Amino acid sequence: MSKKLQAIRGMHDILPDKTPLWQRLEKAMFDVCQQYGYSEIRMPLVESTDLFCRSIGEETDIVGKEMYTFEDRNGDSLSLRPEGTASCVRAGLEHGLFYNQIQRLWYQGPMFRHERPQKGRYRQFHQIGVECFGMSGAEIEAEIILMSYRLWKKLGLDAELSLEINSLGTSEERVVYKDVLVRYFEQHTEQLDEDSKRRLLTNPLRILDSKNPAMQDLIERAPRLADSLDEQSCLHFEQLQGYLNDAGVSFTHNTRLVRGLDYYSHTVFEWTTTSLGAQGTVCAGGRYDGLIEQLGGKQTPAVGLAMGVERLVLLLEQHEWSTTKPLAYIVYQGDVAKCKAIQMAETLRDELPASTIVLHCGEASLKSQFKKADKVGAKLALILGEQEIEENTVAIKFLRERKEQQKVPQNEIEQFLKNNS
Repeated sequence: MSKKLQAIRGMHDILPDKTPLWQRLEKAMFDVCQQYGYSEIRMPLVESTDLFCRSIGEETDIVGKEMYTFEDRNGDSLSLRPEGTASCVRAGLEHGLFYNQIQRLWYQGPMFRHERPQKGRYRQFHQIGVECFGMSGAEIEAEIILMSYRLWKKLGLDAELSLEINSLGTSEERVVYKDVLVRYFEQHTEQLDEDSKRRLLTNPLRILDSKNPAMQDLIERAPRLADSLDEQSCLHFEQLQGYLNDAGVSFTHNTRLVRGLDYYSHTVFEWTTTSLGAQGTVCAGGRYDGLIEQLGGKQTPAVGLAMGVERLVLLLEQHEWSTTKPLAYIVYQGDVAKCKAIQMAETLRDELPASTIVLHCGEASLKSQFKKADKVGAKLALILGEQEIEENTVAIKFLRERKEQQKVPQNEIEQFLKNNS
């Protein structure tokens, strides 16, 4: 007996009852990006493994444990993209998008990480990303945060999301801070869990991001990165806070907030919710001024964000959303009526492009056709039978209202539907 075919663990189908919420989110994001002057870019799913090793960092959990990596037939090491920023930078360098230019870009699509699947975290997941290149001031950081805030308001999620911000300073300042932090944790190794002991040797800042309750007191007493920042870094962060305050956006300065990728510097931020349990971060980002130079380009300031589509859809599911239902379902009896029904359906779609008109296909009794019309949620059933063909009329059955069935001349059906849409 052959093995039952099913989706790979951690990779999910998005079924028709869920796609309207995905489309709503995608449409809202498209509209917001248009408002702010951002252009869409689309990158491949597969990249050279070296791209992610050089950008994300070989010692990060993503590269070390989570990437889907394989050799192709030429012996080259390739990886399914685990995030979008590195791919976006690679595309910009390859096509000369950064040479003396300011770029505002956005993208969407699937990413891949081999993590333990759980609610809101999957091995194939989807992100919407925004990347800005060529601008070094705090105002562009404020802009992408305000973009995300506008999206939350557009989706009705603004009351459920909280903003946390922090400054990581420059890479040089972080080197100094890492030494201080490592010395502190080395004095308390007996209190570190196994994951933190590993990070102490590879990426000590990530220890601050640990969710282990037993370590929270130790982390709270750790030296603060803010104490290692110079005057210029502090001023940059103060400017950002001023822009957000002026715009009326509430935030918390979380001094323990770090990002899991090596390329971040200066501002980092997260939008979080308490409605999704452990997977509370739905959007995160920050500045990464050194990445383009790190990948072979000229030093270029950059800032971006990425939001988890699955987690946002989970939030949207907690609200009451009305889905678009067909305005009319066309039923018929007989071959002549079938031909007329096909023609009428196309004419109505021409005249009413914003409405959904469903034509019954296949052999079935009128009773069965009416059941299907009701099942898809159509407002009206348009009936073509022998009598209607002879009279040049269309019978109208109201499926959602208690009204008597009526007949309308065929040349008046478009206006009737416009009046009842």
